[in-house]
Amino acid sequence: MLIISVKERINRTVQLKINGNVNRSLEGSRFFVSLTLCDSPLWFTTFVFIMRKNFYRSRTNRKEIRGFSMIYFDNSATTKAAPAVVDTYAKVSERYWGNPSSLHNFGEQAFNLLEQSRQQIADLLGVSLSEILFTSGGTEGDNWAIKGTAIAKREFGNHLITTEVEHPAVHNSMEQLKQLGFEVTYLPVDENGRVSASDLRSAIRPTTILVSTMAVNNEIGAVQPLAEIADVMRDFPKIHWHIDAVQGIGKGLHDLIFNDRVDFITFSGHKFHAPRGIGFMYKRQGRTIAPLMTGGGQERDLRSGTENLPAIAAMAKALRLLLDDEAAKVQRQQEVRLTILNHIKTFSHVTIFSKDLPVFAPHILCFAIESVRGETIVHAFEEHGIYISTTSACSSKKHVESSTLQAMKIDDGIATSAVRVSLDEHNTLAEAEQFNQVFDELYRGFAKLR
Repeated sequence: MLIISVKERINRTVQLKINGNVNRSLEGSRFFVSLTLCDSPLWFTTFVFIMRKNFYRSRTNRKEIRGFSMIYFDNSATTKAAPAVVDTYAKVSERYWGNPSSLHNFGEQAFNLLEQSRQQIADLLGVSLSEILFTSGGTEGDNWAIKGTAIAKREFGNHLITTEVEHPAVHNSMEQLKQLGFEVTYLPVDENGRVSASDLRSAIRPTTILVSTMAVNNEIGAVQPLAEIADVMRDFPKIHWHIDAVQGIGKGLHDLIFNDRVDFITFSGHKFHAPRGIGFMYKRQGRTIAPLMTGGGQERDLRSGTENLPAIAAMAKALRLLLDDEAAKVQRQQEVRLTILNHIKTFSHVTIFSKDLPVFAPHILCFAIESVRGETIVHAFEEHGIYISTTSACSSKKHVESSTLQAMKIDDGIATSAVRVSLDEHNTLAEAEQFNQVFDELYRGFAKLR
């Protein structure tokens, strides 16, 4: 047994000690196996790793044996910007550099492109131009929908409803509002990570002003019962309903998300091949919301700050490309996902959290290998050029256990082993088959350590 002491980050110099003697120094080591946090000092972490000869090949040999290109299965964390999107960003940066608020010709050209991009997004989604508001991404959008509603409607009530499986942008916004005197109800979920519409109805009070639910869970891919929730919300027309659709765009869920009852829907550009730092929010006409940022009065005096025109135009292009032939793209993702799912479910000691469609989205598959930590699985696949993740990119480096799996009452020993495969329209069946081959090899290696 070897004790590996790591200071601050594992990718810095690591000293490997055997029987108390320094044996060698490992630069850039990526050994993550069994994790225990030391009490003091906090930035030290102890990893216990039972070494087996030839369990991991050297990086050089691995590249020679592998013979295939990198496979990116972490699209729920972020996506690669499409070449046409990058080209649009560059051209707009060069040609339309005027401030859209300026009165001169350069400003007018920029303003016209801004509104053309807004109109394109609205047309693609089947909504009005005035219902699209630009943000910096999903986190800002979630904060705005929740806190903006709380501020605007506080005189009518102080009760908010959300679920136990929301993204931290929603959960932490709710917790912050609790500190300001608001009351929050967290709806429980079933074994599939889905809420019950009847639980929602029971939770509504005369003082309820907002319900916030995600469309697709970012950790396991569970699709919330939005049609049933909409039925409940129609009986309470004065309550605002926010949907976090960051993981739902372009996944064949348009009619569920853009139902006739929803008030606010938030999106993040980098989840669909647009640049980072840009997003948008749908705000239904007639609904009030308070601005979180005040200043020059941009975005109809609701979100001040000079608009990021290159990113906005690029996002409009990315959305058009995403929704072009959407049904066929969704079908391909389903096929890739099922190819992996049907293979790994035949193994003992494997728990699958993302099960049958349509209860789960076509692009996310979450599973665990018993007794192997999630970060170990991630880095083992990385050694073979396959990039997956633990259950949430926003929490993985904090070593925070999956809030979704906790809400589903999954045993901690299993939850800490969970990893996520997340696809986009560019992933292929050949990549799925390659994943399955690597899975077989790694599973045999992990079995020797069990």
